[in-house]
Amino acid sequence: MGSEATQFDPASFRDPSGSVFTQDGTLYRTITHGYKTHFEQAESSGLYESLIKDGMLISHTSADVQLPENDEVWKVIAPERIDFISYPYEWCFSELQDAALLTLDIQLRALENGMTLKDATAFNVQFHQGKPIFIDTLSFETYVEGAPWQAYRQFCEHFLAPLALMSYGDVRLNQLLRVFLDGVPLELTGSLLPRRSYLSPSLLMHIHLHAKGQRKYEHAQKKPEVKISRHNLLALIDNLRSIVRKLRPKNQKTEWGNYYEDTNYTKDSFDTKKVIISEWIESVAPKSVFDLGANDGEFSRLASDKGINTIAFDIDPVAVEHNYQTVKRADEAHHLPLILDLTNPSPSIGWGEAERASLKTRGPADLVLALALVHHLAISNNIPLKKIAEYFSSLCESLIIEFIPIDDSQVQRLLTTRENIFDHYTEADFETDFSEYFSIQEKKPVSGSKRQLYLMQKKS
Repeated sequence: MGSEATQFDPASFRDPSGSVFTQDGTLYRTITHGYKTHFEQAESSGLYESLIKDGMLISHTSADVQLPENDEVWKVIAPERIDFISYPYEWCFSELQDAALLTLDIQLRALENGMTLKDATAFNVQFHQGKPIFIDTLSFETYVEGAPWQAYRQFCEHFLAPLALMSYGDVRLNQLLRVFLDGVPLELTGSLLPRRSYLSPSLLMHIHLHAKGQRKYEHAQKKPEVKISRHNLLALIDNLRSIVRKLRPKNQKTEWGNYYEDTNYTKDSFDTKKVIISEWIESVAPKSVFDLGANDGEFSRLASDKGINTIAFDIDPVAVEHNYQTVKRADEAHHLPLILDLTNPSPSIGWGEAERASLKTRGPADLVLALALVHHLAISNNIPLKKIAEYFSSLCESLIIEFIPIDDSQVQRLLTTRENIFDHYTEADFETDFSEYFSIQEKKPVSGSKRQLYLMQKKS
């Protein structure tokens, strides 16, 4: 294979044990000579086998791939691909909580096999077939008796800190993970948590006292040598697991959390809309779907129930939480709910503005659903219809979209607190502006309303 076909993942450069790359469209991972001993122990101890068997670690196979002029590489493996890469700042409370519990369970399993996790970043976890899964095969190293868990601080900053803030403060505070890619600083977390958090012995130890210890030794020339017995290390992990499990998202009411309980659709209109969309999904036959403004995933499931990998985005964290709980109860393998503000979507960030990919970079999807969405963007956020059409054309090949006219009660609800300055928000304007980027394949009315559904194809 020629080196010109090799592309290294911009998010994997920090790990000296190996790097992720693609070659001719296949995903691979290098392993350096320095990690050889740890990899062989993880294999011989049965750690890899048991984690993969239980769906906790992504599977891999050995690969015969040559990388020219690279003497550091000892071995190359081919990991199983994840359908869609998501990030912690796109997860609801329970997704972050489940990722945290998985990380702790893997640490316990590693200790059983004479190893330990050297990394506990939330970016080591992805959601695959409806469940969290660990993707960093090289995150394990040989456990040394008496050694502390070197990933303890990282776990607290990536998982416990944002979960505590979402529980004691506001569920939207997971967005701090978008600002602090190396985890929410414990000192900042302690300053944001209410005084009653001191009454929790676990939060007192893992957040407040932990932050105080960091400040004490921040500028010390020599860090204190810490020894912790295996028994106490297991107790530490057990305590972290207990507090993570006990945390609950703060009970909040949001504007669209109960959207389908406050709609102007009749049951017949709602059912008719579902039939039309389901038929169009079958006609497009996509392999991937983005549902933008999915709410609790009612319409997303028209695709995911057909075995189509569907990402259900919504700005409302409560709606996303409800959706994820449904995914868990029904054991849905093709449905991933994520938090996304379309007016400020996940950007390319991190080192070189490339370490964490933007939504557009992770697309396009074969099909985008944009149902009861355009009026929010155009009226609540003053985004011109042409701008909406242009952006949607970067996310998909096919589009199922709904236009809701100005006299619809849901649009009028948006206008109660602002002046109607939207002379160009008409069905004719909508069709004209979207026709610049898409060809309209079909148009059908939603019975019992003035709403229109469109099936569109992106122009080449």
